[in-house]
Amino acid sequence: MLGETIVAETTLMYQEAGSSAVLAAQQLAANKAQAAELGALLRKMKPRAVITIARGSSDHAATFARYLIETQLGILTSSLAPSISSVYKVSLDLEGVLCLAVSQSGKSPDLVKSVETAKAAGAYVVALVNAPGSPLEAIADVTLPLMAGPEVSVAATKSFILTLTAVLQLVSEWSADAQLADAVSALPGGLAEAWREDWSAALDVLKPARNLFVVGRGLGFGLACEAALKFKETCGLHAEAFSSAEVQHGPMALVNQGFPVLAFAQRDETLPGLAELAGRFAERGADVLLAGAEVPGVHVLPAVAAHPAVEPVLLIQSFYRMAAQLSVARGFDPDRPPHLNKVTSTL
Repeated sequence: MLGETIVAETTLMYQEAGSSAVLAAQQLAANKAQAAELGALLRKMKPRAVITIARGSSDHAATFARYLIETQLGILTSSLAPSISSVYKVSLDLEGVLCLAVSQSGKSPDLVKSVETAKAAGAYVVALVNAPGSPLEAIADVTLPLMAGPEVSVAATKSFILTLTAVLQLVSEWSADAQLADAVSALPGGLAEAWREDWSAALDVLKPARNLFVVGRGLGFGLACEAALKFKETCGLHAEAFSSAEVQHGPMALVNQGFPVLAFAQRDETLPGLAELAGRFAERGADVLLAGAEVPGVHVLPAVAAHPAVEPVLLIQSFYRMAAQLSVARGFDPDRPPHLNKVTSTL
C-alpha cells in the first residue's frame, strides 16, 4: 500500500501499456515476411491439432489464440498443462501437431521443460517470446519475437498486447484471410484510439469493491481472464473470470444488489447472448460495466469498433489504462504487486 502522492500516469504499468500502439506497428512490420513464410508453411503442413503452452498472462493470450485458430481455421486447439511432463513425466504423441509456446521471459523452468518434451514427442514448435536469446527461443523451430522491449513493471501489459498482435498476424497469414489481414494492419491505430477511451466510470464502481465477476465469451474470454488477473495483482481486488455461458449456472447465485460485473463484448455471434446476460445482471441490481455494447440499465464503457477478432485487443488496452488508475485509487503501486516476481520458477 502507499500514500496518495503517486500518480497513475507516472507508473511503469501505465507508461508501458500506453506504448503498445507504437510497439505493435514496429512488430507487425518487422515480422511481416517471417509470418507470411510461416503461414504458408503451416498451410502446407496442415497440423492435425494445435497445443498451447503458457503460464499467467501468456496463458490468457494462448486462450485468445485457441478461439482465434478454431474460429478462423477450424483446427482443434488445446492448452497443454506443463505438469503433464514436468510432474507426471508423461510424453504424449504429438506427431503432426503444432506447439504454440508463449512466454514473456522464455525461461520459466516448467514451460521450457514442457516445450522440450513436446518437441521430442514430434510437435513443431513456434515460440512467441519477448526475451531474445532465451532458452525457449533456443528450443523452438521458429520464433516470432514479440519485440515489446524490456517490461519492468511486474504486471504484464505491453507484452500481453504484443502477443495478441503476433497471434493475429500469424493466423491472418495462415488462413490467407484478406479481411483479417487488413484489420491486423489497422490494429496499431486502433490501439492508439483505445488508449484514449475514458473508462473512469468504472472507478466509482470498483474502488470500494471487494469482489467482482469479469465476463466474456469466445474471443473475449481470454481477455476476461487477463482482466481478472490484473484486478488481483495490481488492485488487491478479488475477481473471477467466467464465460458468459458458464456464469449463468452456479455463480449466478452470487449476483445481487450492488455486486460489480465487468463484461467484455465483441461484435460477433456472441454479442446477443452477452448483452442479454448484462441486462439480467442489471435486473438483479448488479453494478454492470459493459464494454463493447449498449444495454439499458448498465454503465457503458466506450469501445473502438473494429473486426471482431481485433476488438478484444482494443478492449484490453482501454482496460489497462483504467486498471492502473484503479490500482492507485485503491492505494496500491501497480508496478510492485505484493509477493510477486516478474519470472515465476514453477516446477
